[in-house]
Amino acid sequence: MLYTLPELLAVLIVTCGIALQTVVGIGYGLLAAPLLYLINPAYVPGPVLLVGFGLALMMVIRERNALRWRRVTPAIIARIPGAWCGAALLVALPQYALSLFFGFSVLTAVLLSLWRFNISVTPINLIIGGFFSGVGGTATSVGGPPIALVYQQQDRITARSEIAAFLLIGTPISLLMLIYKGSLDWHSAQLSLKIVPGLFLGFFLARKIDGKLSTTSAKPMLLAVSGASALLVGIKGLLGWLAL
Repeated sequence: MLYTLPELLAVLIVTCGIALQTVVGIGYGLLAAPLLYLINPAYVPGPVLLVGFGLALMMVIRERNALRWRRVTPAIIARIPGAWCGAALLVALPQYALSLFFGFSVLTAVLLSLWRFNISVTPINLIIGGFFSGVGGTATSVGGPPIALVYQQQDRITARSEIAAFLLIGTPISLLMLIYKGSLDWHSAQLSLKIVPGLFLGFFLARKIDGKLSTTSAKPMLLAVSGASALLVGIKGLLGWLAL
């Protein structure tokens, strides 16, 4: 399989995002989606989600002993209506408006978490996080921040294992909604195959850097990645609006 320079750059971006998510629990969509969109808008959301499903499967297999499926179930159920809304927004709204909305929402959530209170893992918070993860994940392939905010006080192993379980079931829900709305086709599958090497390279890289990170709490890293992603997505939307 031959690669152009932009395609090699896409594989590098996916590798870095996969490594981050494998260690932290989120980060793949946050890092990869905005950057891949700049290379080729067709990478988002379908190919990013397809590769993300592969990552979630690998992480659930690796972290299966730390999983508590019952606790994450409310978020999975809430992902269904969220994914439907995200697919509807993808069809109805221009991309710049969707980017502005989601970027602002995630950044607001990050700032509130830093400033006023700590979010605990309760069924109602999982439902809220799961719903908005479905909206953002389906519309922009950036669905990690809402559910990551719920897990910010958990230790890193618990956070990444339960987020992976949520994404393992939630990502196919989003993909089915995209197929139903006509936003996922054979071209998306071909682009996914091009960036699949980044999945395995990133997973291997994560094994090298995992032991160098603190296991006490995922909060600082989760919030930093969530905030950075919100800014990138929002800036993309603002530039699109200014270009009108």
